[in-house]
Amino acid sequence: MAKLLIVEARFYDHLNDMLLDGARSAIEEAGHRHETVTVPGALEVPGAIAMAAESGRYDGFVALGVIIRGETYHFEVVSNESARGLMALSMDSLAIGNGILTVENEAQALARAKRSDKDKGGEAAKAAIRMMELREQFGA
Repeated sequence: MAKLLIVEARFYDHLNDMLLDGARSAIEEAGHRHETVTVPGALEVPGAIAMAAESGRYDGFVALGVIIRGETYHFEVVSNESARGLMALSMDSLAIGNGILTVENEAQALARAKRSDKDKGGEAAKAAIRMMELREQFGA
């Protein structure tokens, strides 16, 4: 039984609740345990995962959050840099599932967050679990 840490950037409560529900359900259905921590925004997710990885207490990580395009360039910065940070960590053999939604509007976010629709929270958890399995397979 593995232990995963869900790191959520809680900005849109109702959307995050759906993502968390999907992630937690997928982890529990796979027979694993989880904890959840909340950070201020998507830019802080990679840093929190890096700190948690240093503790050695977790086998995998699920990054959750929602970034909705606004009127400024900030959307691109947050989207790109949070993804870049997660990718850099994954290159260090961390098992990470990226469930940070980057969308144009709330309707797109709702469709992706709902378990009955695209269930991106659940998909991110399943991706983290699969990466844990691959790491074990490769002895990394």
